[in-house]
Amino acid sequence: MTWFTLIMIVMVVSVIACLLFTTRYLFSGRALRWARIIMLLFNVIGMGWFLGRAIIYHLISGPSLIIETVIVGFMTQLICTGFVLVAVTIRFFWRRMMAVPVDESRRRLLGHATIYPAVAAGLSIYGGFWEREATVERSYTIPVKGLGAGAGYRLAQISDIHLGSFFSVAELDKLLRRVAAQKPDMLAITGDLFDDVTQNEKAAQILERYVDAFPDGIWFAFGNHEHFRGIDTIRKYLAKTRVNVLCNENRKVPGKNLYLLGVDYPMDRPHFEAQRKNYMQQAMKNLPADVPAILLAHHPECIDDGAANDIALTLTGHTHGSQFGFLGQPLFPVFKYTRGIVKIGDSYGYVHSGNGSWFPFRLGCPPEIAYFTLKNA
Repeated sequence: MTWFTLIMIVMVVSVIACLLFTTRYLFSGRALRWARIIMLLFNVIGMGWFLGRAIIYHLISGPSLIIETVIVGFMTQLICTGFVLVAVTIRFFWRRMMAVPVDESRRRLLGHATIYPAVAAGLSIYGGFWEREATVERSYTIPVKGLGAGAGYRLAQISDIHLGSFFSVAELDKLLRRVAAQKPDMLAITGDLFDDVTQNEKAAQILERYVDAFPDGIWFAFGNHEHFRGIDTIRKYLAKTRVNVLCNENRKVPGKNLYLLGVDYPMDRPHFEAQRKNYMQQAMKNLPADVPAILLAHHPECIDDGAANDIALTLTGHTHGSQFGFLGQPLFPVFKYTRGIVKIGDSYGYVHSGNGSWFPFRLGCPPEIAYFTLKNA
């Protein structure tokens, strides 16, 4: 059993224990007993099945509606528990502040207890069936030194599509059509697109169809899921297309005073940082000095590598923006850089929130298409 698996199991068991405990503030007597039995069965069977698949390199496959319903059910419980814990905490301090006598002989349910699961269910249905498909468009202007006549150059970024049960090749086609309609000069894809061995070849063919929709083509860097799904096979699919694949190398955009670099995803976890920096060194090889350059990478810590090498803009993904946000900020910033623009000196970085996910739920962090317009610094 890996540490990742162990941590996942401990987390899920802890969450379920918390869920079962907080029901005491919503139900009583026989209703409480049945609520706990139903929740326990749902979580053990439903979430156990989901996590059993997710632990194997996030390989989620099966009837999407069933999986989505399981996730919405679990998130309803989780959000409801959060509401209850906040309400109980507020009630506790209110009683102490107002010196309200507490009858320790009996437990009191929260007032209007049915509101909590009702609101939680509403938010869960919204996050599970609406927001995760409600793609937004964001635009940024990036100052670039030495850009010269290239000022006004516009590129689009998509990332973390995760082909599979929750993102089909038909939806990929629709996404590319939407991006192409905005007429950017280039499309950059920062990994984790090819995530379903049954759809990967077709996805490469769809990319090829859209190459001409962008004057300077489509540029691609690998993510960790391309490695999970057979990197050599995916390379062969892409080799049959005109997609510009950048793997620890740099290339000049034809006819433009602009270079693109791309690095592979460091899969050697014990030596992640050393491998990441080595990939960057390879990508920098023979890059002319003081030229405007953009780095494509999957992991957001590559933003540091871009800044260390005076790269104007580093585009990354991987985090999905944490998939949960509040007022535009990630609710779970477990990465050094989790979402949005990062500025280090004169260099900029961007962490894309992703277009798909292997966990079919988003709340306060919708999928996005990011557009970057370059101007002279």
